[in-house]
Amino acid sequence: MKVSDAKIIDLPKICDPRGNLTVVEELKDIPFKIARCYWIYDVPGGESRGGHAHKKLKQLLIALSGSFTVTLDDGTEKKTILLNHPYQGLILETNIWRTLDDFSSGAVCMVLASDIYDPDDYIYDYNEFIEYRKHLDG
Repeated sequence: MKVSDAKIIDLPKICDPRGNLTVVEELKDIPFKIARCYWIYDVPGGESRGGHAHKKLKQLLIALSGSFTVTLDDGTEKKTILLNHPYQGLILETNIWRTLDDFSSGAVCMVLASDIYDPDDYIYDYNEFIEYRKHLDG
């Protein structure tokens, strides 16, 4: 699970003069079953979301409206990705620290998650995350 494992994927986009449609199907368009869906919106200017890592959870992040940046960190490498198309998603594997920043006005981030909410799956302290990664990486 490295930053380089995170990737933007194109989702099916059905163009229609009445309005476009994009669909996501578990195990077809994304490599995991969807157990939970939530969205982040009305983020005040200058605020960040995320600021944690997951031990087991996989996610797909989609900018349904507007844009935001996602900064990924595996303890060795960092990478910042702009999400700004509702027909693209960012696949996030396990054990990657993530922060979401620079939300545009009206931005909506939808997250499809591979499991239900489990507070024990979260690592909220960055130094604890670094130690956890050292243990994983041997």
